Amino acid sequence: MNNQMTHQIELLKTDLSQLLPIKDRFSAYKFSTSKVGDDVLEFPKEDIVPVLRYFRESGRFDVLMDLCGVDYPERAKRFEVVYHLFSTKTMQRLRIKCQVGEGESIDTATSVWDSANWFEREAFDMFGIKFAGHPNLRRLLVHEEFVGHPLRKDYDADHQQHCSVALPVHFDPTHSHLLPSAKGHNLVPLNIGPSHPSTHGTLRVMAELDGETIARANVELGFLHRCFEKMAETHPYNQVIPYTDRLNYCSAPMNNVGYCKAVERLLGVEIPQKAQAMRIILAELSRIIDHFVCLGANAVDLGALTAFFQLFTYREQVYNLFEKLCGARLTVSLTRIGGMAQDAPPGWFDDVLATCKNIRQGISDVEGLLSQNKIWIQRTQGVGAISAEKAIAWGYTGPLLRAAGVAHDLRKAQPYYMYDQLDFDIPVGTSGDCYDRYLVRVEEMKQSLKIIEQVCKNVPSGDYTIRDKGIVLPEKKDVYGNIEGLMNHFMLVIKGLRPPAGEVYDATEAANGELGFYLVSDGSGRPYRLRVRPPCFAIYQSFPEQVTGGLLSDVISILGSMNLIAGELDR
Repeated sequence: MNNQMTHQIELLKTDLSQLLPIKDRFSAYKFSTSKVGDDVLEFPKEDIVPVLRYFRESGRFDVLMDLCGVDYPERAKRFEVVYHLFSTKTMQRLRIKCQVGEGESIDTATSVWDSANWFEREAFDMFGIKFAGHPNLRRLLVHEEFVGHPLRKDYDADHQQHCSVALPVHFDPTHSHLLPSAKGHNLVPLNIGPSHPSTHGTLRVMAELDGETIARANVELGFLHRCFEKMAETHPYNQVIPYTDRLNYCSAPMNNVGYCKAVERLLGVEIPQKAQAMRIILAELSRIIDHFVCLGANAVDLGALTAFFQLFTYREQVYNLFEKLCGARLTVSLTRIGGMAQDAPPGWFDDVLATCKNIRQGISDVEGLLSQNKIWIQRTQGVGAISAEKAIAWGYTGPLLRAAGVAHDLRKAQPYYMYDQLDFDIPVGTSGDCYDRYLVRVEEMKQSLKIIEQVCKNVPSGDYTIRDKGIVLPEKKDVYGNIEGLMNHFMLVIKGLRPPAGEVYDATEAANGELGFYLVSDGSGRPYRLRVRPPCFAIYQSFPEQVTGGLLSDVISILGSMNLIAGELDR
């Protein structure tokens, strides 16, 4: 424990002793640094809310980045609740853990952070962990008829349960306080989705209208829930990669990169410079086409069809690049733990540069269509505005946080790969409304093109993957050409990749914000626990508050600006 952390813990102990009625309660804390350098604090569950409140009110950590559960059925206290804190000021991270027994409850953190709401509901849904005082502790990702909790170790991964009953439109009165003037009115219930064109069959907004005004609103999700995290527990590490493609399928390579990066950090390996360059290029191309989908779909939902066709034309050009690289277009599985699946074909980097030139012109054309368009401005400016403080409280990251005025981007804040060597800017808005979100995404695409061109013009030489026999499969010529290569291939496939026992949280700046992977390894060939921190999950939980009090027509504008990808949202 370094001196700075020791001092921080002592300050924490001193401050909390004044908050808790029994001073010696806090003596039960345990501080440790994981093998990969993550700082971890463990507390009794009775102390958790005062601890979280202290960290937030002291200004040391202003974001509850994630909250999840882990099941250890052999322990006396079966469940572990894990809180991931982050500071947008110092860029520090802290993991706080506490144990909760079967049948016990832990106090809700919703009084400290708004973002705890859905995270706690998910932990209740998946594990059965009860959060005392939660305003609406009910199922979230699985349906109301579901029996059991899928992420418990004793729940069979093959046991599916089908839903036969739909929830009524006005099943949840928890948001009635948001618009007191609507009380006593004859509100009109309205379903928006999942059949509505803007919800793409995967989202359901349940609204109650007072004329054209949204008096109350709530959402139902889980229509695309596949329990990715359960599937990860039943598959070897490398076989999880194709499943990550199907998280945010609009920018699949970014999910590959994020997952592999987390496993590599736990393994303690650094991938070659060439592999880093290829991952950056793929990530930034993915960011661009993800923004294409967001802006194009948002525009067409509001009636602007031309921009949709324009943007999707260039999206297909990026898919052509993916196809040249690996043969696939949408879900590509391009990365491998240790590097890339294969090297780029001759001339591929030149093709990337040519495509970037086309995309730059395409972005300019779309700006001409939308940026000064009166109808577009009227439908987006002042709609869905959110302050920086409120965005942080909800756990916003990515373009929506930057549109609210917070210049936070992991590529700058905690640079990985070669981002610290590249010249690019972080666009920031002021009001956090739908128009600012549009402008930020447009500028981000330009900055991504700038990054790609820098990397493509200076691609490092060398190998595209590490050559560790315990991590990477040997090449085909070695498997077919010599007995050593054949045995290496056989052992790695049969035994599997085996990171050391331990845990890691690692994050990348994905198109929607922070994409985090919390990985717990027990030393076997499969993840003991793989938690995904999806960017738009934290963002979408603020949606009822965002639309309540606004007009019905604004619902679609706000929904599109949030760029909800159901595969990432539901997992």
